Amino acid sequence: MSGVTTQRGSLEGYKVCVIIPTYNNASTLGGVINDVAAFTPHILVVNDGSTDDTLAVAGQFPAIELVTYPKNRGKGWALRKAFARAVELGYQYAITIDSDGQHFAKDLPAFFEKLQTEPNAIIIGARNMDQASVPGKSSFGHAFSNFWFKVETGISAADTQSGYRLYPVALLKDTRFITRKYEFEIEVLVRAAWKGINITSVPVSVYYPPKEQRVTHFRPFKDFTRISILNTFLVLITFGYIKPRNFFRALFEKKKWKDFLEEQLFSTHYTDQNKAVSVAFGIFMGIVPIWGFQLVVAIALALLLRLNKILVIVAANISLPPMIPLIIFLSYKTGAWWMGDNAGSLIFSRSLTLASIQQNLRQYIYGSFTLAILAGSSAGLLTWIGLKLFKRKRVLNG
Repeated sequence: MSGVTTQRGSLEGYKVCVIIPTYNNASTLGGVINDVAAFTPHILVVNDGSTDDTLAVAGQFPAIELVTYPKNRGKGWALRKAFARAVELGYQYAITIDSDGQHFAKDLPAFFEKLQTEPNAIIIGARNMDQASVPGKSSFGHAFSNFWFKVETGISAADTQSGYRLYPVALLKDTRFITRKYEFEIEVLVRAAWKGINITSVPVSVYYPPKEQRVTHFRPFKDFTRISILNTFLVLITFGYIKPRNFFRALFEKKKWKDFLEEQLFSTHYTDQNKAVSVAFGIFMGIVPIWGFQLVVAIALALLLRLNKILVIVAANISLPPMIPLIIFLSYKTGAWWMGDNAGSLIFSRSLTLASIQQNLRQYIYGSFTLAILAGSSAGLLTWIGLKLFKRKRVLNG
């Protein structure tokens, strides 16, 4: 009993409440509330438009805070309403636990302990997905969700689908979320990571009843489709805005560009071959004729190919506005090799644009890819030679 008392003291000090969103789980809700109450009296139940005896069950616990509305809106909406109410009541943190009995209140202390070392993080209760009782669709969804979360944030998370979590609601209060159903639990993680909030986890137990006793409100086709649409949207934002934003933030946070580039070129996290290929690929992407999409595609492929993203982005910026007329001119002239007697002529000037070469677009496209390959290969080779010479010089001076 002293352990529970200690945990209650921790809750009071950190201003933590426990949120229980519920929809038609009257048969299990009372047991979940009782179990949670053994650890804390700070309980907030959200009745998401239940049509069973949920309100009657909740009414047996007058000490809880109850948020209720008549129409079912979805788990994401219930959590958003709960977060807002928790902040109104002065809580800094909220732990969400499902009302169907899948989670165990005995794991609450793990969140309290983690909170003391990670006070500004979302803490996920990571389930053991290898046990035999886990449904096949849950295992697939678990792996699918973790993969896309890694793509969108660069963070490896143990269980992005677990609803057992601790949220720093005070840090999330100004975030305007767009989703209302199960996909909210993906959106909140990604949006929080983009804001710089740490994502961590603690192991928790999970109970999956036999199939014939299992009650779920997850609609496989509709909800999986909604999650897929959300992930598509988040990936576009990731590569169109978040990745470039983070890159330029990293640049401006560095005192000297020279130090920054040296850090990337001489980092031990990548081989010399990887660095050389990264520079070559960046130059290639900066020249190929996909203007407006070069950086987005470069970052996406750099992640896929496990290249040094910083070197790829730096090299791809060969296509900065002052360089564009020169790149277009050289691409057009290089394309003349392919066109033979049908080659067109072009005069170099600062006002040179893509519109200037519309009469012989094929010559420009052939030339741009050829120039991209030649320039990229040359830059990659020079980078590799430079790194080898630097290392040899450092050994000799050693």
